[in-house]
Amino acid sequence: MIDIKITEDPLSIIHCLEIAQDLGSGGIATFIGTVRNKTKDKPVIRLEYECYQSMAIKEIQKIVEKAISLFSVRNVVVHHRIGILYPGDAAVIIVVSDGHRDAVFDACRYIIDTVKQKVPIWKKEVFEDGDEWVSAHP
Repeated sequence: MIDIKITEDPLSIIHCLEIAQDLGSGGIATFIGTVRNKTKDKPVIRLEYECYQSMAIKEIQKIVEKAISLFSVRNVVVHHRIGILYPGDAAVIIVVSDGHRDAVFDACRYIIDTVKQKVPIWKKEVFEDGDEWVSAHP
């Protein structure tokens, strides 16, 4: 099962866990990326996420399918937030479930690392003294 969503609505780990729930899965790994209150010792007021949504969903789908192939996991949820976020808000939630803990940890790490490298999602960090666009790509 694959569930991918890009939304301006707040993300819910409980909702993501419910989607990934599978009685045949004994392991669930999660990653929650949250907005920090500082970047390079500068206080962050907010982040503004934008994306090319149809392309972003297609790229996340490819990444998830590759993770399923590489790690033999069954269920993957990837929800990413766009719009204005404040320190403490969840920007991305990834949940992977399957029968084996090593596979779910490895798949979860692979997904977040690859999403950050390849998916057309950009963020603007807003500080007291200005702002800076940061690509999702390193």
